[in-house]
Amino acid sequence: MSDTLPPRTETPAVPRSPERRRAPALARLRDLALVPAILVVAVVGWIVSPVFLSSDNLINVLQSMSEIAIVVLAETIVLITGKMDLSLESTFGLAPGIAAWLIVDPAITHGLGLHALPAGLAVPIVLAVGALVGAFNGLLIVRFGLNGFVVTLGMLIVLRGLLTGISGGKTFFALPASMTYLGSAVWLGVPASVWISLLLFAAGIVVLGYTRAGRALYAIGGNVDAARAAGIRTDRILWLTLVVAGALAALAGLLISGRLAAVPAAQGDGAIFQVFAAAVIGGVSLNGGKGTLFGAFTGVLLLFMIINVLTLAGVPAQWTNFLNGAVILVALVVSRVTGGKAQG
Repeated sequence: MSDTLPPRTETPAVPRSPERRRAPALARLRDLALVPAILVVAVVGWIVSPVFLSSDNLINVLQSMSEIAIVVLAETIVLITGKMDLSLESTFGLAPGIAAWLIVDPAITHGLGLHALPAGLAVPIVLAVGALVGAFNGLLIVRFGLNGFVVTLGMLIVLRGLLTGISGGKTFFALPASMTYLGSAVWLGVPASVWISLLLFAAGIVVLGYTRAGRALYAIGGNVDAARAAGIRTDRILWLTLVVAGALAALAGLLISGRLAAVPAAQGDGAIFQVFAAAVIGGVSLNGGKGTLFGAFTGVLLLFMIINVLTLAGVPAQWTNFLNGAVILVALVVSRVTGGKAQG
């Protein structure tokens, strides 16, 4: 018997297909898709009024969008998983409303409020309410398998009614400094809410783009059964995503309440339209598994820049809802034409 071994045959490496190589590049290009539109709107805004490009006006645009941008961030991470949360609009108002109700002194607010807890607990209360709303949504959607759209639509109505009930349809005012600081403070010449919004988006971009948890969200949104088969704890991640989204919406509500130094009974009413408009034009798919936080940020920035230009041009604010709806429809049509896949 010969001791000579047969020559080794190297298995040639399978070359990556051009399509797979192009995918990351195309994804990066989609992230920048709205940048030309933002530049065009900036030029148009300058033509309409030179005030548009002034530092004061640009900071005003960033501050006015900062609270809604955080809700857009929350909605985006939910959409990526293939779900949607309509109740974020009501959480935006209810969370600071509950805190105000428990803290403000009825002797000052003409009988409005309980004055049952110290003012120092305001921020924890707001975040806890948002997280509890998200946890309850997760219970109904994940544990009981109910339709996410219907559950969160019902929660939107319930939470809106709860805020109206505890406030009597009035506005909470005389808020403590613990509730107004973050929304009214200025850090390094820029409103604190702008810094908080930017930091949250930066953290979200890192988590979604460079961590296992972020990849799990996309995997669940792309194919939940395949993600489960791959060992991803889909139920736990979906539940946690809803909790985080609720807490983010509550934080956004705290910021706007601090800026206004009040919590109106209608706070957040109709905000979900702007949230979806910004997410959709930012390239976030309603089918799940696609979209980035950078794209969502450019979407909300473009939307508020357009609103600001219209305001400077003297267009009545009542046209805002028309703009939001038109933006959603146009974005869906563009997504259908360019992606070749119908939105479910």
